[in-house]
Amino acid sequence: MKIKPDIENLATLDFEASSLSEESWPIEVGLSWLKDGEVKTWSTLIRPARDWDLSDWAPQSAAVHGIAIEELKNAPTADNVVGDLLQNLGDRVLVSDAPEFETRWLSRLMKAGSQAAIPTIEDCHRVSFASFSGFALDMLYEALERSSAPHRAGPDSARLAQAWRKAMQY
Repeated sequence: MKIKPDIENLATLDFEASSLSEESWPIEVGLSWLKDGEVKTWSTLIRPARDWDLSDWAPQSAAVHGIAIEELKNAPTADNVVGDLLQNLGDRVLVSDAPEFETRWLSRLMKAGSQAAIPTIEDCHRVSFASFSGFALDMLYEALERSSAPHRAGPDSARLAQAWRKAMQY
């Protein structure tokens, strides 16, 4: 049996973005974690920073996440989002099911929010296999399989945390 790390020291991260191109920028961030066995989630839209190329907006991406670019005009600035993100993260370790993309968008957000240090993002699957085994691991992946990704940052990050919660019952 594997030794389970403290899952409550982890936070799942998800972004929605302008597109999937190399020049894309984050438009929404979601963070979820377990506290006393319950899933807690924080998320917010992100106003585009001045140096983000607005021509990178992809209608195909907007069709997936359902966020109109007009909704971002009154969203919190990167400075505010970074402050709230770091406050909600605390000393938890970031985890994602798409760390390559999330790292790109987190880097852009942190830079726009004048933060030099960028937290490392661990791979959700690697963490899950290190944390759970046997039936618990099966239940984790069954929970993910049975709940489709809504393609919104808060619910997507919560989906991963809920799967961990399910696995912890076994």
